[in-house]
Amino acid sequence: MALNLGKVVVDYLATHPEQKFSARQIAEWIFETYPAECQEKRSNSRGDYIKTDADLVQQLVAEISSQRPRLQKRNPELKTTEGRPRKYYYSTMSDVAEVAAVESVIATPVADASGKSQGEHALYPLLSLYLWEEFGVYSKRIDEKRSSNKRGPNGNRWLYPDVVGMEDLGADWHQEVRDCVNQYSDKRTKLWSFEAKLLINRSNVRECFFQAVSNSSWANFGYLVAAEIEGQDTLKELRMLFAAHGIGLIKLDADNPAESQVLIPARERDEIDWDMANRLATENRDFLEYVKLVKQFYQTGEARLADWDVPETTE
Repeated sequence: MALNLGKVVVDYLATHPEQKFSARQIAEWIFETYPAECQEKRSNSRGDYIKTDADLVQQLVAEISSQRPRLQKRNPELKTTEGRPRKYYYSTMSDVAEVAAVESVIATPVADASGKSQGEHALYPLLSLYLWEEFGVYSKRIDEKRSSNKRGPNGNRWLYPDVVGMEDLGADWHQEVRDCVNQYSDKRTKLWSFEAKLLINRSNVRECFFQAVSNSSWANFGYLVAAEIEGQDTLKELRMLFAAHGIGLIKLDADNPAESQVLIPARERDEIDWDMANRLATENRDFLEYVKLVKQFYQTGEARLADWDVPETTE
């Protein structure tokens, strides 16, 4: 009997609601579960491009990917994440409900069965690790709870980024060149700002983006960081917003930070908005400490990892 690939994919995901699988994981399951149908598909293939079982699995991966738009049109419950690799899952929850479910974890962080912390706070050290290993950026966590809030309960809304960073432009320069740049009082750093989210989908994409715009307006580079991005329309919206505002997008792989990706590079601002930086430093002790570390770097020409939130395993 011929394999109805689309139906098999939807039925499999429907029996594992809310669980996310890559096209390869689904293809490997199909290969193991439907051996006779898969071998029939292999024998009926034209030409000799399916020579091995591995070739057959790869063909299934390609067909799952190519059928995705049609399957999603017929089955609105079939959803996907963006980034590499794309994950497929079945959910009857609305986009708003999915965000609410994630934010309930943020409000009450817990530990999973492995003892790992869940919630948005668990992303910060992973982001710091990725920034250091990929870009050599020293990072610092900004805790909005360490703010004065003297302007009232909403006076500092969307003011503070979750993580800030400093890039040493002369990390690979000869010492004489560093000294020369210092004498000329030229730029030695680029300052970065990051707003982290567990989930971005169509229901919260604009709110998340403009939160990043608001709290990153002072920096050379501003980024929105997401552990999950769901739906092609979401990524399309972010690309349109980038064209107008220049905020970049990082897809953070929470399981393997080294596999994280910059999906949209941020547009650089030439100058720091020191008036805004001054307000953040005046209102928040963490940001003030960040400014002190940047000043110290300009004074000494060195940055100590121990002073920053770079994970110790990278030292």
